Amino acid sequence: MVKVVGVRFRSAGKIYYFDPAECDMKVGTHVIVETARGVEYGTVMIAPREVADDKVVQPLKSVIRVATKEDEKQERRNKEKEKDAFKICLEKIAKHKLEMKLVEAEYTFDNNKLLFYFTADGRIDFRELVKDLASVFRTRIELRQIGVRDETKILGGIGICGRELCCKSYLSEFAPVSIKMAKEQNLSLNPTKISGVCGRLMCCLKNEEETYEYLNSRLPNIGDTVTTIDGVRGEVQSVNVLRQLVKVIVEVNDEKELREYKVKELKFRPRRRKENLKLSAQELKELSALEDKGGKSKLDDAK
Repeated sequence: MVKVVGVRFRSAGKIYYFDPAECDMKVGTHVIVETARGVEYGTVMIAPREVADDKVVQPLKSVIRVATKEDEKQERRNKEKEKDAFKICLEKIAKHKLEMKLVEAEYTFDNNKLLFYFTADGRIDFRELVKDLASVFRTRIELRQIGVRDETKILGGIGICGRELCCKSYLSEFAPVSIKMAKEQNLSLNPTKISGVCGRLMCCLKNEEETYEYLNSRLPNIGDTVTTIDGVRGEVQSVNVLRQLVKVIVEVNDEKELREYKVKELKFRPRRRKENLKLSAQELKELSALEDKGGKSKLDDAK
């Protein structure tokens, strides 16, 4: 077992483990730690505790100290300097006529490095831009290209649900999201309805995926033949996944009726759910563009 403390460096960011050393800290305490990027200012999200050895990547860096009032003032000064750096970088990008969108400027706590995050459609040759910025700021400059999901995580916003975006409020890591999840939940495959602010499939499709997979596995497919509790055979007309109800067309006295049954009142042969939908080539192209296979976020370095 190893004693660790969990530290986060940005809102809803990944939590990294550090050696708490002899520091007295609790959740919410601000600390100064040394990372691969340099000295950083972070917030304790997991109080000191012991975890299994295989949960920790060695060597484990130590917390330098609990942040003092002077450290907090320094962090506020850094935030103000980042605003100025952002404006200057925008001017330099325009000067060099580069096709890139600047998203954020970020200083390390010790001002040893200045990072600029940007998005672009392809690869950008920014070597001259880096030289120009280094001559202005007199520190190490790093430009990092990020994806649209990372951009949205930084900028934030309001989702179609009316709440703050999940990635900005609590989602520390992105999970792969696929069209199959939307189909499993019987959602409209209209790209405007299942895509988030970032233009990719909504992350929340992942939240209920397991539940829908389980509930759907207990239901027959539309068009299947089932036997009701009365011993009458009929054809499935529709299903209510959450309530586990099935509407069946049955024939009684030479007349067809639509009756609703609980799934446990029906007998049928379970089969694999139909995955293929008849979509046009254009629809398939649009939906495929929404899929996001996940992967490591470029916002945070390995600490």
